[in-house]
Amino acid sequence: MTSTQKSRTTKTRLSRSIGLSALILAVSGGVAFAQAVVVHGNRRVDAETIRSYAVGRDNPQEIRESLLATGLFSNVQVSRRGAQTVISVQEQNGTVNRVAFEGNRRLKSDQLTPLVQSKAGGPLSQALIDSDVERLREAYRRAGYGLSSVSGRIAPLPNGRQDVVFTINESGKTGIKSINFSGNNVYSAGRLRGLMTSTESNFLSWIKTSDVYDPDRINSDLELIRRFYLKNGYADFQIVNNTARFDESAGGWVVDVQVEEGPQYKVGNVSVDSSVPGVDAARLQRYLATSTGDTYNAEAVEKSLVALTTEVNREGHAFAQVRPRGDRDASGHLIGITYVVDEGPRVYVERINVRGNTRTRDYVIRRELDLGEGDAYNKVMIDRAERRLNNLGFFNKVRVTNEPGSAPDRVVVNIDVEDKATGSFSIAGGYSTSDGMIGEVSLSESNFLGRGQFVRIAGTLGQRTQGIDFSFTEPYFLGYRVAAGFDLFSKYNDNYNVGRFQSRVTGGQVRFTFPITEEFSITPRYSLYVTNIKIPNDVSRPYNDCTNPIPGITPGTAGAVASDQLYNCVTNGEASVAVKEAQGDTLTSLVGLNFNYNSLDSVQNPRNGFIAELKPEFAGVGGDSKFLRVAADARYYREIFDDVVGFVRLQGGHVQATSGNLRMADHYFLGPTLVRGFAPSGIGPRDVLNDPTANALGGTTYFGGTLEVQFPIWGLPRDIGLRGAIFADAGTLFNYDGGTKTALGGCPAGSEARAFNVVTGGAQSSIACVRDKNVLRSSIGASILWQSPLGPIRFDYAYALSKDDGQYGLGPLGFAKYGGDRLQAFRFSGGTRF
Repeated sequence: MTSTQKSRTTKTRLSRSIGLSALILAVSGGVAFAQAVVVHGNRRVDAETIRSYAVGRDNPQEIRESLLATGLFSNVQVSRRGAQTVISVQEQNGTVNRVAFEGNRRLKSDQLTPLVQSKAGGPLSQALIDSDVERLREAYRRAGYGLSSVSGRIAPLPNGRQDVVFTINESGKTGIKSINFSGNNVYSAGRLRGLMTSTESNFLSWIKTSDVYDPDRINSDLELIRRFYLKNGYADFQIVNNTARFDESAGGWVVDVQVEEGPQYKVGNVSVDSSVPGVDAARLQRYLATSTGDTYNAEAVEKSLVALTTEVNREGHAFAQVRPRGDRDASGHLIGITYVVDEGPRVYVERINVRGNTRTRDYVIRRELDLGEGDAYNKVMIDRAERRLNNLGFFNKVRVTNEPGSAPDRVVVNIDVEDKATGSFSIAGGYSTSDGMIGEVSLSESNFLGRGQFVRIAGTLGQRTQGIDFSFTEPYFLGYRVAAGFDLFSKYNDNYNVGRFQSRVTGGQVRFTFPITEEFSITPRYSLYVTNIKIPNDVSRPYNDCTNPIPGITPGTAGAVASDQLYNCVTNGEASVAVKEAQGDTLTSLVGLNFNYNSLDSVQNPRNGFIAELKPEFAGVGGDSKFLRVAADARYYREIFDDVVGFVRLQGGHVQATSGNLRMADHYFLGPTLVRGFAPSGIGPRDVLNDPTANALGGTTYFGGTLEVQFPIWGLPRDIGLRGAIFADAGTLFNYDGGTKTALGGCPAGSEARAFNVVTGGAQSSIACVRDKNVLRSSIGASILWQSPLGPIRFDYAYALSKDDGQYGLGPLGFAKYGGDRLQAFRFSGGTRF
């Protein structure tokens, strides 16, 4: 045997000796330990199990507490007897037969059962019951009923088992009492609270749920605040601390948020750096949404990333990645941005899992991704999909994550969503001295049957108007990002106060919307509708009795008063000859094209951005109407001060006949939609021959503008949603294009005679006296806007500064004032959601 072999043999024998000695010591130690810990009173629980809780513990109280915490014992006593530790236990009696809840109405038993650890068939434990009581109290706190009391008791049964009964005394709602911010200097606490979906409790708490404390919603709100700061140039912004505590004395939750804003940054140099062969960095510059000198905007950076990634991928570089590199100049408060384009790792999407959607179909979610299984994985496109899913409005929350796939070059994308209610019920109403009360009720669903389709049906009912319309939109027509839809409508108007006629428009429209960019879209459409104009002619409304006399009613007929210059078939309220010419049905076949641009930061509550629409239309593809019409509407919003928003609106339109004269039904009839303070059809040309107040004829050209400032109402909590506004409107409608100009007299001063090819009969001539003044109408006013739990409500009061007062002259009714505008001082609208 060599010396090396002898050394190994010696080491082996030594290790065996040490191991054997350790085993002997362990056994003797275990025996000694068993002799040192004496257990009494156990029947079902093994003594060795009880002794194990004394290992490493010298303190009797510590041993007792650890044994009670198991829930296996109703009582435990631990004492010292010389060198021995004596443990006396009293085991829980029986097992749980069932777990029951009493007094719970707000939270159902099937919601509470998973929260408790006491289970049917499990061991009966007072310690477990006590811990369950705390769990139930916490559940009620989170549900917004934090002052509810919970107690637990054991109800014995004859069979040796026992019921565990939790008695709950529910309180009223205990919501978020206050949301406090510290460290914010640029934006007020009220402004930051306005960004959150969580609100403080107030007198509206009985009809809202947004004041219920929800930690997930609070975290989502804090992310909204973070994005708000990053969008406005505060690149160093961070939330330092976020705590929530339940204050029983205040009766609700108190949320404290500490922020650190940092300085506001401007954009310095902006460039594109490409290391991918064939990708021209200079050519990509035009896709950037950030420019030197702009306020730093994280959303603009994201848009630039998406645009660059899309273009580079389109050129065939599937694995190319675009990432921003910021060069921060802290002293100058500048951030230079370099968009770096380089080859990324060759990673493929192995699988896309959609989870949590109980209502929305999988394909509705998947189609928002610009990549699928087997495609190259791209983080920018994943982030874009997450933003799109959030913008749909179908979900309370959206979370997109990834995990490793089955191979190093594979990744699994997980999309977790939580569906929310997407239906809405809305009402709108108004009142004027001319039109009386009017209301609209509508039902809409933006995620119909979970397919992402939009459906709306609305009905209008008023003293002088009724109508119904139905709309349907499929946002992904034939699998493409093209919104296709149709509208059906029928609307009746009794134009007693403005034109002595009744009208009904019935028809439909087919439309397609093609998104060109995130902000710009084009919508071609085709409309086909019938306009029916009818002149009432009965005892209460003899508006056509010159043409069709009513016996006993029309002056001069048998049984009626004699006809003279002051009282005849004209002066009792006859419709204009322009209206009589338009009687019957007019079929309009129209093609149109909408150009839409929208860069608003919020569609519901815009503060910054621009929205514009241009609508050229051509009628004459068959049908009776022949005209070319163009209308435009643009609004620009700007936050002037903290939570003070101003906007400017410009609108205008022109319609021109392409053959002959324009039909009366194809003119513009405007009022408060152009200048508040004026009644519907209260502005524009009128026939003043037969009636000095009614018989609006419409115009072919209009334009107008609005200046408005919206602001919070001092002294009111902002989360109530009440805001005020002051506004100034100005506009006009003019140029009637109907009938034939004639030199025949008989018209009051300031009006123009026009002849119509219509048989009138009686005392009415075939001449209309058209007062058509291009007078600028203007008004000022104030509004109250309320983002109520029942939906947005708006009340406007306007005072007309300038108008067409009409003109005194001699007419059929003698010396009177003719052709003045009609006013309407106030109106309101509102809605709700379900």
